[in-house]
Amino acid sequence: MAVDPCFGILIIGDEILSGRRKDKHLGKAIDILGQHNLELSWARYAGDDESLLIQHFREIKNLGHSCFSFGGIGATVDDRTRQAVARAFDQGLVRHPDAVKEIEAQFGDRAYPNRILMADLPGGAEIIPNPRNRVPGFTVGAIHCLPGFPEMAWSMMEWVLDTKYQHIAKPALAQKTLLLHNVHESDLIELLANFQSEHSNIKLSSLPSLKGDGDSQIELGVKGTVSEVDKAMEALKEILHARGLMRTD
Repeated sequence: MAVDPCFGILIIGDEILSGRRKDKHLGKAIDILGQHNLELSWARYAGDDESLLIQHFREIKNLGHSCFSFGGIGATVDDRTRQAVARAFDQGLVRHPDAVKEIEAQFGDRAYPNRILMADLPGGAEIIPNPRNRVPGFTVGAIHCLPGFPEMAWSMMEWVLDTKYQHIAKPALAQKTLLLHNVHESDLIELLANFQSEHSNIKLSSLPSLKGDGDSQIELGVKGTVSEVDKAMEALKEILHARGLMRTD
């Protein structure tokens, strides 16, 4: 596993794309990663189409990024995540003995004939414990597949981070912003490019907006460790003042 992996999420379900349900995973995933001083690098949405899911999982596997997948690990006809991950990794579905134990412990005889199907996981998978109903998620490579139920999935995501990524020691991140008025973003392109090049230890962002009264605003953001952000923001303010681009009041 990469020492400093990029993290992405794949949110699965026709109900999300049709608007029948609102996605709750994106914001919470950002929060959970942030609590571990980690960041989300990308997010994807996909419907319950197995061929498209296979393509998504193959691309993610080839990227080598760590991915949390939400949804589609049940046993109904529209749940295709287990099958798609297996195909993406050129594996078949195998009844996982640890998953069987968990499901049988929760449901007893009622595990058969249907609930036990959720123990059929891609070959080589490791289970992710589910504290709510003991129907596990699973990990293949750096792809971690979780249920679509929000509160259930989020505790499982935290378990994965605490268990599989505890070796990643990253300092706490901070972010500071400042607001420029009546400045065009095009006037800042060279300035910001040079500043980012000179301060490669931080991440610089520019977010323009236009108010109803015609006031054009640009929010500049500096993100990094606390000490790096403080130093970079002071340096940025000095340059903006010197260029007459920032009010001194």
